[in-house]
Amino acid sequence: MGVVARARTVAGVVGVGTVVAGLGVRVVAEGDLAKYGGVALYAVLVYVLVVLAAPRVRPVVAGAVAFAFSCAVELLQLSGVTAGPAERSVIVRLVLGSTFNAPDLLWYAVGAALAASAHTWAVGRRAAREHRPGVPRAAVGGRWRGP
Repeated sequence: MGVVARARTVAGVVGVGTVVAGLGVRVVAEGDLAKYGGVALYAVLVYVLVVLAAPRVRPVVAGAVAFAFSCAVELLQLSGVTAGPAERSVIVRLVLGSTFNAPDLLWYAVGAALAASAHTWAVGRRAAREHRPGVPRAAVGGRWRGP
């Protein structure tokens, strides 16, 4: 399996796990843990979708895109555009939300940062496994992988 196919497969599995965790936290937990855990997992899911779309994306770029997109959706709620559709559809409410909540912006940053950190760690482990004597770790796979 090639690098792109492997990245997409892993991202797909992580995406499914993220959706299950996001729905599960809403069922199992209560209060702020349920709300903000779900918000952070929303950013993680957006991160995963970025990796699915661009498997070779650097973790910091994917994190920035996930955070920016999540914030854009949250800020869209200020316009009231999402309120009507969110009342009529649970799916729309889960994807776009219905009301602006400023603390969500912080939790989007937490989710995107955790996803980027996990991705960086996984890429580093893969590079270490594939490391060959005399080849700089950054050159594994012919791409810059960071320090």
